[in-house]
Amino acid sequence: MTEADVSIVVVSFNTREKLKKCLTALDPASQIIVVDNASTDGSPEMVATEFPSVDLIRNPNNAGFSRANNQGLALADRRLVLYLNSDAYAEPGAIRTLAEAFHDFGIAAAGARLLNPDRSLQQSIARKLTLWRVFLEQTGLEFVARKFGLGYWKTPTTNAPDPIQVDQIMGACLMIRRSIQERWNEDFFLYCEDTELCTRLARQGRLVYVPSAEVIHELGSSSIGSRHLAITRYNLGKRLYFRIHQGPAAEAACHRINKLGIALRIAGCSFIPKYKEKAEIFRKVRDCQPSDVLPPDFLAPWQPTQQAHKPE
Repeated sequence: MTEADVSIVVVSFNTREKLKKCLTALDPASQIIVVDNASTDGSPEMVATEFPSVDLIRNPNNAGFSRANNQGLALADRRLVLYLNSDAYAEPGAIRTLAEAFHDFGIAAAGARLLNPDRSLQQSIARKLTLWRVFLEQTGLEFVARKFGLGYWKTPTTNAPDPIQVDQIMGACLMIRRSIQERWNEDFFLYCEDTELCTRLARQGRLVYVPSAEVIHELGSSSIGSRHLAITRYNLGKRLYFRIHQGPAAEAACHRINKLGIALRIAGCSFIPKYKEKAEIFRKVRDCQPSDVLPPDFLAPWQPTQQAHKPE
């Protein structure tokens, strides 16, 4: 398969110049779909003017990452769909290399080797999300566990020539077969929606990491200046994942582990002068409620009377 077999869905939110760089790097043989989540920086106007062949959806408000991706999926008409962040720039040949992996009909999804702008390795794949791995993350033991091959993140430092079967691919660059018809879970606003989607995709076939396909990713572009909001949304995303796939007891355990991690970071940072600003960020995280960080139409899962969601 080639670029012509790929529909590329790019969700945009106030990343105008990065979005322009992202679109410039794409092969026009692909169908390119931009879903803009009510950007105020001129992003949709730039797309309409400079990339007239792009299918552009302008949302009147921020629909969140999952809902926007599903809007793009509804327009996709090629055999493969690539979900690509607006701050991710495909290296020459990367999308073709990902598409070629799908000659193996047992593959449901594929992900690229993500690199930071300085070309250092960025975490691109992970193991299954478990409460134990949340504990490792929140206590800082993840870095120790990773040295022994036991951590959550498992991106190999060597550039292996062949695709590697994995549990989870990062949503910054995730290619799937359109025929599988797995949609993003729209209860998620931002963070952990890719973890949840990969759990369902793995039931449809193998997930593979293709290290020879390289994509530069400016991680966290949409959360700059609001670090405590990003952390809070990430913690809520983990809780929602456990509620969906393991039930309310697992979600409650995840919530307690998250609170432990926040307390440890506040305590650790408060006594080190250069980290006092970080301590303040985590105090804000501690005090945040779902209604502080999520739009009103994403609050239903967090209402006291809300029943646990069943796996799709």
